[in-house]
Amino acid sequence: MNLHDLSPAAGSTHAAKRKGRGPGTGNGKTAGRGHKGQKARSGGGIRVGFEGGQMPLVRRVPKRGFNNIFAKPFETINVSSLEIFDDGAEIGIDELLAARIITKCEYGVKVLGNGGITKKVTIKASAFSESAKAKIEAAGGKAEVV
Repeated sequence: MNLHDLSPAAGSTHAAKRKGRGPGTGNGKTAGRGHKGQKARSGGGIRVGFEGGQMPLVRRVPKRGFNNIFAKPFETINVSSLEIFDDGAEIGIDELLAARIITKCEYGVKVLGNGGITKKVTIKASAFSESAKAKIEAAGGKAEVV
């Protein structure tokens, strides 16, 4: 097989609509652009976010603080949600996903200290709050940073 033998699957491609090729096509004369106006002109159109001269939304709303666009946010869970696991269980991201405590995990998991825990479990997560770590260790478990 060579590159010139390749072709798309039957029915997966459509011929492009030829604009401005006479009234019989249904797309002649104004070529689907309507009559006059900014969007009818060659090179016409407006930039993204333009609101006709009104102060754009992105400039109207107040901005405050620092927003790190490169941040990798952790999924958060509370120690109370670890109560469903058996005593002595080793809990990682895979176990949390299987138990549906979290539905996705792109960058990691942080365990927060809301609620209580009575079971002795070993949990492996990306981060722990101080109170979560204290509660897990008080119950006899281990909090391991992965």
